[in-house]
Amino acid sequence: MTPAGSKESGRALKVRVKGGKGRSLSSKLWLERQLNDPYVARAKREGLRSRAAYKLAEIDDKFRFLKPGCKVVDLGAAPGGWSQIAAKRVGAAEGKGRVVAMDLLKMEEVPGVDFLQLDFLDEKAPQMLRDLLSGPADVVLSDMAANATGHRQTDHLKIMALVEVAAEFAGEVLKPGGVFVAKVLQGGTEASLLAGLKRDFGIVKHVKPAASRADSAELYLVATGFRGLGARPA
Repeated sequence: MTPAGSKESGRALKVRVKGGKGRSLSSKLWLERQLNDPYVARAKREGLRSRAAYKLAEIDDKFRFLKPGCKVVDLGAAPGGWSQIAAKRVGAAEGKGRVVAMDLLKMEEVPGVDFLQLDFLDEKAPQMLRDLLSGPADVVLSDMAANATGHRQTDHLKIMALVEVAAEFAGEVLKPGGVFVAKVLQGGTEASLLAGLKRDFGIVKHVKPAASRADSAELYLVATGFRGLGARPA
């Protein structure tokens, strides 16, 4: 009998999860997907909080905005995969850069990262982030996502509402030349939001990192070259 984690004929055998009392089909399928996901296994080996870390790493490898000394805001940070990548690349643990993170959920400490456990939609949240930043940001990241309802259109509207508030915040705190990265869903970024980003940033693109699951509807919006609020027409 071949162990589940070994290779047979050059191919890794897929781990199967047995159904059990109290375990729904959806939870069984989710667990199977996690156990068979190479990015999940890699994250565990490399000490990263989540497979999502590789999404940000891939995006930054392409656009190169996480530079030593940068100030970064990470919205929807828990469990901390993006914060880990950002902190490492800007040198936050060595005092070269700064990463300020926020999430409604608890996040274990990440070296070099200042974390606030708070809903970003709380009216106090934006100012609290500004206070921690002590100046303009170079990068605003948003991996925020609302709880899925299973209804595609509803989920799309909920996540786009989060992107809109994140984009508004980015426009208030970014320095000229700054970068905004946010998770969206396939189906198109809202026209008004896209128009505003194209007005405020030099380049706006949608990307799907290889680390995003092929069956996932998520995309990432990358806006670079912030023009500054002073560049907006009166």
